[in-house]
Amino acid sequence: MRPVQLVGLFPDLHHELMTLLRGLAPQDWNRPTACARWSVQDIVAHLLDTCFRRLSLGRDQTEIAPPRPLGSYGDLVAFLNQLNAEWVIAARRLSPRMLMDLMEWAEPQLHRYLESLDPEETARFGVAWAGEENSPNWFDIGREYTERWLHQQQIREAVGAPGLSSRQWLFPVLDIFVRALPFRYRNVPADPEATVQLEITGEAGGSWTLVRTVAGWNLLAGSVSHPMARVTLDQDTAWKLFSKGLSSDQARRDIRFEGDAGLGQPVLGALAVMA
Repeated sequence: MRPVQLVGLFPDLHHELMTLLRGLAPQDWNRPTACARWSVQDIVAHLLDTCFRRLSLGRDQTEIAPPRPLGSYGDLVAFLNQLNAEWVIAARRLSPRMLMDLMEWAEPQLHRYLESLDPEETARFGVAWAGEENSPNWFDIGREYTERWLHQQQIREAVGAPGLSSRQWLFPVLDIFVRALPFRYRNVPADPEATVQLEITGEAGGSWTLVRTVAGWNLLAGSVSHPMARVTLDQDTAWKLFSKGLSSDQARRDIRFEGDAGLGQPVLGALAVMA
């Protein structure tokens, strides 16, 4: 798997979001979304929060001290959930117009900041859902892209707008999401050189292969001729599976497993979001 440089997609993704938001009817802002207990307005507020937070923590080098030491991944998730909830509740006092104006002001600053980073330098925060304490900036920026695409997609589904599902937008999301697989498989036993192939169908799809080595599982781009297990799913099922938009049981109905079931089934538990 090679590094991917996604910072150039941020301005156009932001333009797509603002065009969508400016066209919403007042009642659309209150529509429920796939994010539990969050409306369209809440998701927009969350996107604004993540923008402010990234600029404050990264560009401006401020600190947000947790109320107690973060001794585990679960502690980190709980702390982030608390931060998210506090902001969203407070932002319900703001009008949609105010939220959009703040987004227009803040997002270009975020884009300039991300562009200023050396892609190979170590990011301030590792991509925890991939099991990394230290990650290069390009991976952290890729994670940021997937979050912004995902939340926009959730808004689009909530208001009945066409999704950003073309290869231009969705393939980079999937290419980042699948990098959660080696961490997901870290405790799955297999003989060295065992292989699990993931096939995502559709315009934005692709092929990836997990290979077992002495040190653990590695992810490679592309396919192999005779994998021990093959997992096939369409692109819509894939992004929802990796982002907790489907339960394992729901996803199982739309996924085809071939070969060694013990090697293929763990894909159902893969997550590329903090949860």
